[in-house]
Amino acid sequence: MRRDVFQAIADPNRRAILGLLAGKQLSVNQVAEHFAISRPAVSQHMKILTECGLLIVQQKGNERYCEARMAKLGEIWDWLNQYQAFWNDKFDTMDTLLKELQSKKKNDAQ
Repeated sequence: MRRDVFQAIADPNRRAILGLLAGKQLSVNQVAEHFAISRPAVSQHMKILTECGLLIVQQKGNERYCEARMAKLGEIWDWLNQYQAFWNDKFDTMDTLLKELQSKKKNDAQ
């Protein structure tokens, strides 16, 4: 089953794995040492990250090394970015209303 990046970042353990691997490679054992969950649970989280393209695992000798593919998080940015104009409009409206209230308060005080 192919998963998407939204499923991957939905879990705090998977977000922590990505944060741990940002900019460096670690073995599966080194990753597992950072978590208070079982090794099979860490492996399951890593499998989900791999299925959505956020993680690659490569065999090197007796060890398997993990590397994060953070560029794949761009899908999240693209999705969020489509709402930027909506939120900018809402904040501009709120700013205008606050300025009007402040002006009214100032006039009432005089």
